[in-house]
Amino acid sequence: MTFKKISVGLIVLALLTACTAGRQAFDDGQSLIQEGKIEEGLAELERALKENARSVEFKTYYLRQKELYIAHLLVKAGNARAAKQYSDAESAYRRVFKFDPSNQHANDGLEGIRNDRRRDEAMANAEKVLKAGKTDEAQAIARSVLAEDPRHDGALKMIKALEDKAATQKHASSGLGAAFKKPITLEFRDANLKAIFEVISRATQINFIFDRDVRADLKSTIFVKNTSIEEVINLLMVTNQLDKRVLNENTVLIYPNTPAKNKDYQELVVRAFYLANADVKQTLNMIKTLVKTRDVFIDEKLSMLVMKDTPEAIRLAEKLIVAQDRAEPEVMLEVEVLEVKRSRLLDLGIQYPNTFTALNIATQNTSSTTGGVIVNTSAQTQNVVTIDTLKNLTGGSIAISPNLQLNLKKEDGDVQTLANPRIRVKNKEKAKIHIGEKVPVITTTSTANVGVAESVSYLDVGLKLDVEPQVYLDNDVGIKVGLEVSSIVREIRGQSGSLTYQVGTRNAATVLRLKDGETQILAGRISDEDRQSASKIPGLGDLPLIGRLFSTHRDETTQTEIVLLITPRILRNITRLDAAQSEFSSGTEGSVGSASLSLRPPAAPAPVVTLQGQGAPAPMPPAAQPVTAPPQPVAAPLTLSMATVPSIGKGQEFNLVIQAASSGEVKSLGFDLVYDPLLMEVVRVTEAAFLKQGNAATEFIGNPVEGADRLTLNINRTTGGARGTGAVAVVVLRALAEPGAAQVSIENLKAADAAGKTLSVTPPAPATINVTP
Repeated sequence: MTFKKISVGLIVLALLTACTAGRQAFDDGQSLIQEGKIEEGLAELERALKENARSVEFKTYYLRQKELYIAHLLVKAGNARAAKQYSDAESAYRRVFKFDPSNQHANDGLEGIRNDRRRDEAMANAEKVLKAGKTDEAQAIARSVLAEDPRHDGALKMIKALEDKAATQKHASSGLGAAFKKPITLEFRDANLKAIFEVISRATQINFIFDRDVRADLKSTIFVKNTSIEEVINLLMVTNQLDKRVLNENTVLIYPNTPAKNKDYQELVVRAFYLANADVKQTLNMIKTLVKTRDVFIDEKLSMLVMKDTPEAIRLAEKLIVAQDRAEPEVMLEVEVLEVKRSRLLDLGIQYPNTFTALNIATQNTSSTTGGVIVNTSAQTQNVVTIDTLKNLTGGSIAISPNLQLNLKKEDGDVQTLANPRIRVKNKEKAKIHIGEKVPVITTTSTANVGVAESVSYLDVGLKLDVEPQVYLDNDVGIKVGLEVSSIVREIRGQSGSLTYQVGTRNAATVLRLKDGETQILAGRISDEDRQSASKIPGLGDLPLIGRLFSTHRDETTQTEIVLLITPRILRNITRLDAAQSEFSSGTEGSVGSASLSLRPPAAPAPVVTLQGQGAPAPMPPAAQPVTAPPQPVAAPLTLSMATVPSIGKGQEFNLVIQAASSGEVKSLGFDLVYDPLLMEVVRVTEAAFLKQGNAATEFIGNPVEGADRLTLNINRTTGGARGTGAVAVVVLRALAEPGAAQVSIENLKAADAAGKTLSVTPPAPATINVTP
C-alpha cells in the first residue's frame, strides 16, 4: 500500500512539473513583447518552447509573434529601401534571417538593394557624363536603368528633362560627336557627291566609308551657310537616296537606301516592355498600326510586349506606350439611402350591434335500431323557420349581437430605413450593392406515381444599388444609377401549403454628372394613401352633431418617401500629357521614328568652315545675288549686366539681378535667360524699377515654365522711355546640381527706343555660380 501511494505521488509530481515547465519563461517573453522588446521576448518564448515542446499554447503564441515581427521587419526594410537608406534596409533584412534563415522575401530584398545601388551608381555616372556635355551617353545610361526598373525616380527625371530640353530646342540627338556639331558653309554646283564628302572629310577630320554599291556618278548641288555638319550630311543623304550608320564619334558609313542594304546595315534592337495598366492586345494593335512593326510578340500572362525594330522605331514605340500605359481612374462613391414611412391612424366612435337573428328551437325525434332494440332520440335544431314557428314567435326566439364597442384609438408611426454604403469602382465598371436578406420561398410539386417534392428558392429583399461611373479629365464624374428598394408586404399561403410573398418595390434610375466631392440628392414621395371609413346606424348616424354618437369613424393616412444621396470622390484620375509627351516627331512613311529633316543654326558660336567646290566655277547670276540693304539708323547703345552670388549651396535659392545702362531712351526690352534645367530652376521673377522711371505703367511678361531651359522676359513701357542705369528684373533661382559650376547667359536680345527704332544691345558675359555641398 505504501509503494502504491509513493508511485501515485511521483506520477502526480511529474505531471505537475510537466505542466509548469517553461511557464516562467513564457510569461517573461509575453512581458518583454508587451514592453516592445520583441527580439528578447521571442528568445524567452523559444526557451519556454524548448523546455515544454508539447505545449500547444507556447508553440502557437511563439509562431504568431514571430510571423508578426518578421512582417514588421520586412515592411521596415521596404520603407528604408524606398527612401534609399540601403544600410538600414540591409540590417532589417538580415535580422529576418535570425528568425527565418530561408525567408525568400529577405533574399529578394537584399538582391534588390544590390541592384538599386548598381543603378544609382549608373545614374551618378550619367549625371557626370551629362555635365560633361555628353547628352546622348547620359540618355543611353538612363534608358538602360529604366529597362531594368521602369519606376526609377532619377532615371525618369533625367529622361523627362532631356526630352523637354529637346522639345524646346526642336533638336533631336543623333549620337554623333562634337565634330558633327561644327558649323560649315558649302557652295557646290553639280559636283560629284564623293568629292563633296572628301572635301568635308579633309576640312573636318570626319571619316566617310562608302558601300561599294554607292554610284560613283552621283552629283549634287548645295549652297548652305553656317549650318552644322550633321544636318548637311543628313540633307545630302536624303536628296541622293542614301542612308548612313554612325560607327563612332567621327566615322560614318554611307550606303544606298534600299531594302536589301537596310537589311545588311540597319541596326535592329530587341526591347521588352512590361505594361502595368494597359491591355497588351490594344498596345499590340497600336504598335502595328503606328510603328508598322511586324516582329512583335506578346505574353498576356505577364502583360509583356517584345518587339524587334530599329532604334528609332523602338524610341517611338516607347513614347507611345508611355502615353497609353496609364492607370485607370478610380472613384469612391459614398451613398446614403433613406426610406421614410409615416403612418397616422384615428379610430373614434361607438360600434353598435349590426345584426339580429330570429331563432327557432324545435325538437326533432328520431329512432334507430341497435341490436334489435329501437331507440328514440330527440335533438334541437336551430335556424329552422316554419310557418308554425312564426305563429309562436316570442322574445326568446330573437337573438341580438351584444358587441357594443367604444373605439378610442389614435396611432402615429414613423419608420426610417437607412443604408450608408461606400464602394470603390474603376472607371466604366459596374458595381452592385445589396443590403437586405434572402427570403426562402418553398414550392411544392406533385408528380403522378412519384409523390410530392418541395424546392426552395430565395428572393432578394432589401436595398439594391447598381452604379457605373465614368471619370472625366476635368474631374467630373458621370454616374448611371439604378436603385431598387423592396420589402415584404404580406405572406400568401397556397392551398397546397406552399408559402409565397407579396413584395413591394420602389425603383429609380437616372444618369448624373457631378463634380468631385459634389453631393446630389434624389428624393420624392413614392406613395401617399389616405383612407377614410365609417360605420353608422342608418338615419341616426347621418344626423348633424349628434350623429357621431351613433357611428364610428376610421381615418388612416400612409406616406412613403425615398431619399438618395450620392457623393463621388475621385481617388485617381488620368493626368493630361504635357506637350512633349502628346506631340512628337514620328519620322517619315519610309523611315519611322527618324529625326526630322531640317536645317538650324549651330547651338554655340564656332569657327565656320567655308568650302567651295570645283563644280561651281561660275558665280551666281546677278538676279540671284543677295542685295545688301542699307544700314538702318541705330540709336544710343544699351548695355546689360548680371549680378549674382559667386557660390550657393545645393537646394538653396539665390537672386540674379539683371541691370541696364543706356545713354538714350529705352521703351521696350526683351531677352531669353538661358540655363540648364538639370542644374537649376527658376522659382519666380519680378520686375525692377529701371523701366518704371517716372511711375510709368509697364507691361511685364515673364512666367517660368517647369523643366524649360530658358526664361523669356518682355518689358514694355506704355509711354515714353527710360534712361540711365538701374535694375531691369530680379530672377530667383534654385540650385539643383551636385557640387560644381552652373552657368546662366542671356540670348535673343532686342530693344527699342520711344520712336520705335532698334537699339543695339551689348549682352553681358555669362554668369557662373559654384554650387557647394
